[in-house]
Amino acid sequence: MSIKIRPLHDRVIIKRVEEEEKTKGGIIIPDTAKEKPQEGRVVAVGRGKREDGKVIPLDVKAGDKILFGKYSGTEIKLNGEEHLIIREEDILGIIE
Repeated sequence: MSIKIRPLHDRVIIKRVEEEEKTKGGIIIPDTAKEKPQEGRVVAVGRGKREDGKVIPLDVKAGDKILFGKYSGTEIKLNGEEHLIIREEDILGIIE
């Protein structure tokens, strides 16, 4: 069963981009020593932030590759895969 979800307001759902398991020098990094990546791809976005009765659309869109804060958001599982739901203000930038 496929789950469809649309985040509310200024929230964004992202899927982390997996890091390399090997360093440039060829050293394999075990799972226990890896940090979670701070890059991800936007899966879904909310309609926007409400201010003074108006909806301000978000700057990011589905498919954008982004950089986000290390301890940002809440981890969720969708269709058996781990995702992160964060507010737009926790996004540090769009990778072009």
